[in-house]
Amino acid sequence: MSKSSRALPKVAVLMGGPSAEREVSLSSGRECAAALRGEGFEVVEVDAGRDLHARLAEAKPDVVFNALHGRWGEDGCVQGLLEWLGLPYTHSGVLASALAMDKQRSKEVYRAAGLPVVESGLFAKEDVTAGHVMAPPYVVKPNNEGSSVGIYIVHEAANGPPQLSQEMPQQVMVETYAPGRELTTTVIGDRALTVTDILTDGWYDYNAKYKPGGSRHVLPADLPREIHDLCLEYALKAHEALGCRGVSRTDFRWDEARGASGLVLLETNTQPGMTPTSLVPEQAAHCGMTFGQLCAWMVEDASCNR
Repeated sequence: MSKSSRALPKVAVLMGGPSAEREVSLSSGRECAAALRGEGFEVVEVDAGRDLHARLAEAKPDVVFNALHGRWGEDGCVQGLLEWLGLPYTHSGVLASALAMDKQRSKEVYRAAGLPVVESGLFAKEDVTAGHVMAPPYVVKPNNEGSSVGIYIVHEAANGPPQLSQEMPQQVMVETYAPGRELTTTVIGDRALTVTDILTDGWYDYNAKYKPGGSRHVLPADLPREIHDLCLEYALKAHEALGCRGVSRTDFRWDEARGASGLVLLETNTQPGMTPTSLVPEQAAHCGMTFGQLCAWMVEDASCNR
């Protein structure tokens, strides 16, 4: 799309919404809206609630920039609505969004594609709190939330099973704990960018991701060439296996003591954080793409009926 050849489309930026990641989404949405305006787009900001259909009908956008995070915004629900309305939208479509948000099913897709993942399974909440459902150390998490919401780590020395909060769903995912460094790779279109090493004082949880000073990003990560290249290869394969489009970000853990066999996929995020200091824009900037250019590319890449 050439800015000089024809008028730029009107863009509705979806943000907020009712999920546990509402505040993160509002931050992402406002930053993306400002960046798109800086690139010359007409932008309307839409806080996505139950009246979303009416809000979009009133705004009459040409393209929807989906800056929602968490359930409803990145699990295929809003994507289905946009497909129904025939509105081109950014990021992945219905099926890829639903698969990536479902942690257990996405692991099954990874395994079928020959990608390395840890042992995992779905268990009733009451069974997880009654006794160890797998040998510690292991991790308990909701099967369909993002941003490390509701994470419990059961260490090897744990005397008993975790006592989960009332907010945890009745069915949870339990997976073998993967030790090592936290790495992440962005895919834009058909290109994997680079690798970031995420340093924290503990688990890379919600606060580490979003609170000031919660984590430090080393970009590019100081890695052996083999591990760097495997991260790029695996991220692109995960993006393709899930059927993603646009931008995705795949997270890894790497146990240095085990070499290449110590690299495992954790999950793929189809709606990664989109502030200028978030992981995806940082990697894009490292590769020569400004935040505004990244947002504009995503609008140009938007589509529906897929």
